[in-house]
Amino acid sequence: MSISLRSLILLPIWISMAHIQQGGPDEKEKTTALKDLLSRIDLDELMKKDEPPLDFPDTLEGFEYAFNEKGQLRHIKTGEPFVFNYREDLHRWNQKRYEALGEIITKYVYELLEKDCNLKKISIPEGYGVIVLNPNENYIEVEKPKIHVQSSSDSSDEPAEKRERKDKVSKETKKRRDFYEKYRNPQREKEMMQLYIRENGSPEEHAVYVWDHFIAQSAAENVFFVAHSYGGLAFVELMIQREADVKSKVTAVALTDSVHNVWHQEAGKTIREWMRENCCNWVSSSEPLDTSVESMLPDCPRVSADTYISDPFLLRVRVRKRTEGTDRHELTSWKSFPSIFKFFTEASEAKTSSLKPTLTRRSHRIKHEEL
Repeated sequence: MSISLRSLILLPIWISMAHIQQGGPDEKEKTTALKDLLSRIDLDELMKKDEPPLDFPDTLEGFEYAFNEKGQLRHIKTGEPFVFNYREDLHRWNQKRYEALGEIITKYVYELLEKDCNLKKISIPEGYGVIVLNPNENYIEVEKPKIHVQSSSDSSDEPAEKRERKDKVSKETKKRRDFYEKYRNPQREKEMMQLYIRENGSPEEHAVYVWDHFIAQSAAENVFFVAHSYGGLAFVELMIQREADVKSKVTAVALTDSVHNVWHQEAGKTIREWMRENCCNWVSSSEPLDTSVESMLPDCPRVSADTYISDPFLLRVRVRKRTEGTDRHELTSWKSFPSIFKFFTEASEAKTSSLKPTLTRRSHRIKHEEL
């Protein structure tokens, strides 16, 4: 049986303290001295002396791991899944080994996204921290508890044979009904019910909750919002409920094909004025990026997100789409990102110099001719 260095050192100390505590008040000074000694012992340093060097491989092969055809991480020799406790009684060393392997797997996943999914990794500008809200997840689905109803035959004075016959018929009827339900709706295997998340039962509630518990309490001096579709409506609702706080902390807001409506949401005059100065809505349009788009609402400038195909090999398709005016709602955020970050930079610089960001460059831009 092996015993660690920590046990060898701490055991006699605790025994000594046990003996001291049996003594009278004269032993208090010795007890205090031992407590002071204990407080000076650095357990991490003691554990380091008993562990191997933290020198780990920098490849999966070096760790003797690989991903199989199912995408599962398995040991090359044993075929077993990853084992955290590679060495017993060395938790710190095992943790460092786990973290080193995790870094390699992270890079591997990035490579898969870039090679197999044709994605491009782009780092956001330095100095930005990111909070991604999840306003669409407002409830969880759980299986509805079954209510067992006692049949009337159980409490009757019917003969046992008759009750058994009734029970058999009832079971057969239920079996046929369940079969019919599965045939009619094969996806509905179980009766489900929705449990709404506390204080997050709607996108609007979620936006206010994240603001109160995270954004408002952060040390960030310049907060920027990118709100897509219904997210724009949720942001306007946030302004209605936290107007003063939002104005003091938010520098600029980029809306992408937002479905907000300042009239229906009853946004006040001061909110509409603030939005005209600090918000911009990139909408799906056949016009080139940043071209001004007319709006019926007096809230904020609307400009084109240029959500149409730009591949030179698909030029004829692009021309047809521009003529037809087909919307591509889901692409507005992605297509407008370069302009959005430029808008944020201008807003931040204007705030520093006590000026407002200039949006006239969009509202007065000359429209490009149709291809």
